[in-house]
Amino acid sequence: MVQQQLLKEQLTHRNNFYLYEESIIRASIERLQKNFPEALFLYSVKCNPAGKVLDTVFSAGLGTDAASAAEVEYAVERGVPANRIYFSAPGRTEEDFRQVWGRCVIIADSLHELDVLSKIAVEKGETAEVGVRLNPAFTFTSDNGIPTKFGVDQEVFFQDAAHLTSLPGLKIVGIHVHVKSQELNAEVLAGYHTKMFHLASQVQDLLGEQLKFVNFGSGLGISFAKEETDLNIDAVGASFRSALAEFRKTAPDTQILIETGRYVVGKSGIYVTKVLDKKVSRGKTFLLFCGTLNAFARPAISRMVRGFTDHAAPCEPIFTCAWSEDMIPLTDATESETVTLCGNLCTGADTIAQDITMPRMEIGDGMVFTNAGCYAAVMTPMQFASLKKPAQLMLTMDGQFVEC
Repeated sequence: MVQQQLLKEQLTHRNNFYLYEESIIRASIERLQKNFPEALFLYSVKCNPAGKVLDTVFSAGLGTDAASAAEVEYAVERGVPANRIYFSAPGRTEEDFRQVWGRCVIIADSLHELDVLSKIAVEKGETAEVGVRLNPAFTFTSDNGIPTKFGVDQEVFFQDAAHLTSLPGLKIVGIHVHVKSQELNAEVLAGYHTKMFHLASQVQDLLGEQLKFVNFGSGLGISFAKEETDLNIDAVGASFRSALAEFRKTAPDTQILIETGRYVVGKSGIYVTKVLDKKVSRGKTFLLFCGTLNAFARPAISRMVRGFTDHAAPCEPIFTCAWSEDMIPLTDATESETVTLCGNLCTGADTIAQDITMPRMEIGDGMVFTNAGCYAAVMTPMQFASLKKPAQLMLTMDGQFVEC
């Protein structure tokens, strides 16, 4: 982590801020590219679209996993070519498709979207090459599929293939599957990859020609809680390369795509906030920080969820697990005290922790929260109470602090 003295210096003229480290982002990218040399990694823009973060990942050669027309534009503005921008999301409008037409590869999420894309292509007198997101007949841990709002059921696609592949103006050239995020078990992830290669081969047999691309989605997890073990990316990479070598016998030219999820940026970021007030109420001490629920929501939301259960809940990435970040007080105090940690919103829900014992903090001291590089600023209700938004900074490779 960045030296505490540098963080304290930033707090002399800011009350709170995010800080992302370019060196950590680049190291994560290099680790992926080393272990999956034949894959094109697509940066999942939705997890952190801060400008300098995007500059960093795209300059390192990553493509784009875009979940909105705006995210397509972010990539286009940074010079990412259309064949490296993949637009996939549920529930899009005809306007969305028209806005990005010709600027990216569109992945249809439903039968309706295929019809809309066909309509636009016919109107333009074009034959558009598109992908289809499939809801596979398997999960990471089961050989049975599940109902979901995402994609076209594999069984439906196979049954209606003759019709879908003859839609006017369209040519289906690729598939996309994403069934899980945040997997830390290398064997489970390798098993999913094996199923995906088999599915891709089945689709190729169905279409009677080689696919242009197969998007494996993500699943690449990072450790959030202290008791979690990092994903063995070397083991996953070795297994993937072996399975890919077999797949290449029938698909020598198919582009292999993998979405980065949070893997590239999750560990790169911290959130730092200042103690604005300290008060005692009927014997209990409260620390009031600048911007918790409305600036870095995850700790407060985690506390709300833990009011019902301590088990990981299926509301990822809003809630991944209990205590998904470390809290590091920026204080030189040696004595401890028991405190309740709150934010500065006019709601009792803006509470991080109750009655915890930690080093004594005073007004003006800072607190660091780790694992703030992904699904942090983007998932926080910053409009609440119309308070000032936290700055987002990048610590560059040459040691400079710059605005994102």
